Amino acid sequence: MILFSGSGIIASGDSLHQEIRLDAGQAMDLVLVALGGGQAVFDVEIAGAGADINLRGLYLCGGNDRLDIKVNMRHSVGESRSNQLFRGIMTGEARARFDGRIVVAPDAQKTEAYQINQNLQLSDDAVVETLPQLEIYADDVKCSHGATVGNLNLDEQFYMRSRGVSLEEARRLQMISFLAPVMEGLPEDVKEQVYAAIR
Repeated sequence: MILFSGSGIIASGDSLHQEIRLDAGQAMDLVLVALGGGQAVFDVEIAGAGADINLRGLYLCGGNDRLDIKVNMRHSVGESRSNQLFRGIMTGEARARFDGRIVVAPDAQKTEAYQINQNLQLSDDAVVETLPQLEIYADDVKCSHGATVGNLNLDEQFYMRSRGVSLEEARRLQMISFLAPVMEGLPEDVKEQVYAAIR
């Protein structure tokens, strides 16, 4: 697993634990890339008004990979923003678990917090557990969360195949398109690693 910020790689390894505190006006953009198994934990406290964090992640798991991602996002003060987008593709007998929690404190009015976890499960033996959670103790907020587990769109495949694209390439293009919103801003060499891992 590799964790990127705007300045480059900030952590790598099979097990990552990031404790992050954002004070007033601070902003952070992080992207997690997991090509296989491992564990990643993010403990984030938004402690100042005007703070903003954008946390994205992509994972490709196959074979017997085991992946566990946990996010604890706490808005301790209001007028702050967090956005989480995690997308994964599962094949073989891989197992992935996404456990995402957003807590908005009682005085954290005007908070905006969003979380979504979307997955493609491409084999019957792959397992995806997704547990998005909201704990909201303030009443003037904009918060949402969601999760999906699905398969590749057959209509899209039919459209591409009717124009001469092979089934294998159509599936590959669909997977690249699915991951594209997470890959924005990643270095080209990392994008190439992701493309090479998509089969």
